[in-house]
Amino acid sequence: MSLNIYFLRHGETTASRTGGYCGTLDIDLTEVGTQMAQAFADAYRDLPWAAVYTSPLRRTVATAQPLCEAIGLQMQVRAGLREIEYGQWEGLTVEAVRQQYEEDYVRWLTEPAWNPPTGGETAVQVASRASLVIAEIENQYADGNVLVVSHKATIRILLCSLLGIDLGRFRDRIDMPVAAVSVVKFDVHGPLLQRLGDRAHLPPALRALPGT
Repeated sequence: MSLNIYFLRHGETTASRTGGYCGTLDIDLTEVGTQMAQAFADAYRDLPWAAVYTSPLRRTVATAQPLCEAIGLQMQVRAGLREIEYGQWEGLTVEAVRQQYEEDYVRWLTEPAWNPPTGGETAVQVASRASLVIAEIENQYADGNVLVVSHKATIRILLCSLLGIDLGRFRDRIDMPVAAVSVVKFDVHGPLLQRLGDRAHLPPALRALPGT
C-alpha cells in the first residue's frame, strides 16, 4: 500500500491567459477554467479519494469544487498551499516588472530560491510553508489517494523539494500548465514522481489552449 498525492494546478484565469504576475490576487476562474475543473472531476470521480486539500484562493477552491461535489468529500483548506507572494509585482506584466524593478527582477531570475520578488516570497519560504501541508497529509494518510489543488509556482517548488531538485531552478526544470495534474507516490523508498503536467483528462479543445 502507498500514498498517492495528485497535485492539480487550478484552471484558467485571466492572469494565466495573459501571463501577468498573480500570487495573492484572489481572482476567479474564467469560463474555460470552470470547464477544466469539471473535466477533471468527470475524469477522476471514480478514483477512491481519501481527501481533498486546497489553497484558500478562489481559483483553487473553484477547481476543487466539482470533484468534491461529485464524491461527497469536504475540501480541507490550507493557507500553506497558496501561491507565491509576488509583492509589488502583483498584477503587473513581465515587461512592467522589468522596467520598474530591474535589479530585483534580475536577481530573482538568477536565484529565486533566496531572492524574492520585490516585497514577496522566496522559493525557500514557499517550500517551508507548503511542505508542512504535505507532512500533515503523510501523517494523516498512510495510503490512498489525496488531491492537492494549488498553483503554478507552489506546485513546481513542492515537486523540486520532494524530488531533490535545487529550489532555485523551479522555473527552469518543471513546467506546470493550467489544469495539469502531477502524481507523486510515497512509499518506503520516499517520493516517486509517476506523472508530470498531465492534461489528458481535458477534452481536445481545452487541451489545445495555451497552458501558461
